[in-house]
Amino acid sequence: MLELYGHPFSSYTWKVLIALYANGTHFTFHSLDGENPDQATAYARVQQVSPMGKFPLLVDGSREVFETSPIIEHLALHHPGAAPLIPADPDAAIRTRMIDRVFDNYVMNAMQECVDEAISTGSVSPETQARVDERVTRAYRWIEGWLATYAMPDSVSLIECAAAPALFYADWVTPIPEDCPRLRGWRAQLLAMPPVARCVEDARRFRHYFPLGAPDRD
Repeated sequence: MLELYGHPFSSYTWKVLIALYANGTHFTFHSLDGENPDQATAYARVQQVSPMGKFPLLVDGSREVFETSPIIEHLALHHPGAAPLIPADPDAAIRTRMIDRVFDNYVMNAMQECVDEAISTGSVSPETQARVDERVTRAYRWIEGWLATYAMPDSVSLIECAAAPALFYADWVTPIPEDCPRLRGWRAQLLAMPPVARCVEDARRFRHYFPLGAPDRD
């Protein structure tokens, strides 16, 4: 039985949950939130396995996999389903992995600077906000151009797993500008996909934890 350790409000936990939900893969979720009476035990497992004690963590029998992209690679290889997650064609797989890095590194990790500063100081300085806005908006405009040639799959791939949570939260910090209509439309399309919508709803009760204040929208 697969086991996933993570938090329902965590963007990177969503990334894995979307893959699992898309394929109807059976797993046990060990939630690292205060509602779970076994939270301390679950957190200790993550601390023991991950170099930085970060979640999500996937446990598959004797195999322990951390970091979201390798977790999804593991699922595609060992627990395949209707959603292939990683293209079978090697060249297409390389492009998929490349775009996955765009969303993790240039969208999610970039906006995280604002979140981290708000957690540590209680607010975000104008300088930090401007820096994050510049970096994330640059990524948005690149993605807008890329979307013009992206043949969206009928099912979830690694790209959708990475893009949905990254765009969900980044738009709260740096709203997608009007001159990126493809990206704005794609974000809405992603959030309407059943695996993603499930993550959104399951996390809704934790929105008060968002350090910048969650907007009254998705």
